[in-house]
Amino acid sequence: MEWIPAKTILSGYVENNLWFGTNYNMNTYKGCNHGCIYCDSRSSCYGIDHFDQVRAKKNALALLERELKAKRKRGVVGLGAMSDPYNPFEKEYCLTRGALERINRFGYGVAIATKSSLIERDIDLLKDISAHSPVLIKLTITTADDVLCRKIEPNVSFSSQRFQTIRMLSQEGIFTGILLMPVLPFLEDTEKNIAKIINLAHKNEAKFIYPAFGVTLRQNQREWFYDKLDRLFPAMKDKYIKAYGNSYECRSPNSESLWRVFKKNCDRYGLLYEMHDIVEAYKTPTQATQLSLF
Repeated sequence: MEWIPAKTILSGYVENNLWFGTNYNMNTYKGCNHGCIYCDSRSSCYGIDHFDQVRAKKNALALLERELKAKRKRGVVGLGAMSDPYNPFEKEYCLTRGALERINRFGYGVAIATKSSLIERDIDLLKDISAHSPVLIKLTITTADDVLCRKIEPNVSFSSQRFQTIRMLSQEGIFTGILLMPVLPFLEDTEKNIAKIINLAHKNEAKFIYPAFGVTLRQNQREWFYDKLDRLFPAMKDKYIKAYGNSYECRSPNSESLWRVFKKNCDRYGLLYEMHDIVEAYKTPTQATQLSLF
């Protein structure tokens, strides 16, 4: 793994971030080797060359400690917006674990997006953080079928493993749920797949599911995606070109029926799916505890 220079690691403070209510964002790693065929982060607009090569930021933990200490406002730090914080190198280098140790020490909350069961290793720290600040864990799951999962997400934990991780985290009292996105048109956008994911989410004690019934395609990301479709699903690329042309937003043609099935089943099991409800739910316990201290 290559180490690259960095001058800063933590973003500026945002008061009302519409994406899960995070106040700061950070990435200790640059690039990702999960190999997911649909990843938007490889788009050229983000300026990440050689995206499949994972690089780590030099002195990332020292930078983070300095910046956390200097911030005037505490808040929730988001991890995983551009690169999965639990890539395979994390087992050896523990940069994400080190970041969580500092986030805990300085009294911040955390919101993590990942596709890796390696997050189970850090349950102890997540529980420590949740004692004083909000904690939100988002496991991306787009198919209930492990065979399809291995094709579209070749280097990550199977979907079945991620459901088990959700169960483990939830049973430890950590607010955990599912990012159901992207749901790939013509591959994953069936009522059966959506209903099964919701059923498994309920069985494994997820608190929420946040969906997007479609995929975004742009620039070199589209070229990468189409190349993978040609190799894995012959003739599928032609269906995308016919349906979407060069559109950035490629909504599932079944999105309306999928939403009805999604809403009905989530309501049945009491799973949250509206952003404001999810944010309020994961932040409220901490706020109530803090208020009780006064």
